Amino acid sequence: MAIGTSRFKIAVIGHTGRGDYGHGIDTVWLHMPECRIVGVADPDEAGQVAAMNRLHAPVGYADWRQLLDETKPDIVAICPRWVDQHHEMVMGAAERGIHVYIEKPLCRTLEEADQLVEVIERHRVKLAIAFPTRYSPVVTRIRRMLEDGAIGELLEMRGRGKEDRRGGAEDLWVLGSHLANIMHYLAGQPNWCFAQVMSDGHRTTRADVHDGNEGFGPLAGDAIQAMYGWDSGLTGYLASLRNQKSSSRSRFGLHLMGSAGIIKVSSGYLPVAYYLPDPSWRPGDSGVMEVPISSAGPGEPEPIVVPAGRSATDLGNQAACQDLLEAIEQDRQPEANIYEARAAVEMIVATFESHRCLAPVELPLKTRVNPLTRL
Repeated sequence: MAIGTSRFKIAVIGHTGRGDYGHGIDTVWLHMPECRIVGVADPDEAGQVAAMNRLHAPVGYADWRQLLDETKPDIVAICPRWVDQHHEMVMGAAERGIHVYIEKPLCRTLEEADQLVEVIERHRVKLAIAFPTRYSPVVTRIRRMLEDGAIGELLEMRGRGKEDRRGGAEDLWVLGSHLANIMHYLAGQPNWCFAQVMSDGHRTTRADVHDGNEGFGPLAGDAIQAMYGWDSGLTGYLASLRNQKSSSRSRFGLHLMGSAGIIKVSSGYLPVAYYLPDPSWRPGDSGVMEVPISSAGPGEPEPIVVPAGRSATDLGNQAACQDLLEAIEQDRQPEANIYEARAAVEMIVATFESHRCLAPVELPLKTRVNPLTRL
């Protein structure tokens, strides 16, 4: 297919009441003239009708397998946020030779992730995951600044989740996956993880494990502290504490600390970002102040304008899906691909494995099942 002349057929899978349609994973295709939505699957009848109307889809199904078999799409959008459905849906799509755009996180365990990598490779299809920050032109600019030595040697990366009612383990899975992905993008795969998981002020034990929200399976912990290490000596941190968010503003994002300065960046396709070229990391200490970073660079106005009626998340999904189309055409991996999706899962799972072992654990992990089932 030639992008711009032929049309990619898109099937959309949602599940009203069990993850719904994600963060715009369904509607992004309406803004891509190369693409045509050929059908929707949703076992909830009212949700299915609403999705068909919203997406101008010609047909709807209760069973996503029937949708794929009868409409024969080029790409399927796997939208539900509830992660327990992802493994089966990706397996079913790949086995039918269908490319995938999927809501994060990829799946629940490394065992599932390994199976998805194998089926994606065997059937030679492409998978792109909805990590909008990974596609952000601001983050691309920040990576270039790091490569150019803007903050000297990168010493530490520190990330925190939204720390709302989901704080701790759920926050690590839902929002921490974005931060883990950006750490991986900026520094590659870490070599080890050392972490602690707390529940109600004590070290998490088997008695604290419960069935997590959004289909995560066994989950535990309202406070997470995880440290990661790279061969270069770089250290990364991910942390989350429940019920810390007190306003519309949160600490969700990354701090990149270097020998000659610091960069702060939030999450999203057009994140808020600042650059402080001061090795003390203290704004104003030596008369140097923080400078905003746009996609055009430090101190430059942001040239990207979000169209009326749309959001930066919409633009992030569109950038990811456009990259997926080009990856299909060029037979290359999408930017946020199956391997990056698995790497984010591995960093998260390593937190619980280190907690279980009471010691640092090497990456890749030897244990591929949910560590909380082995506490």
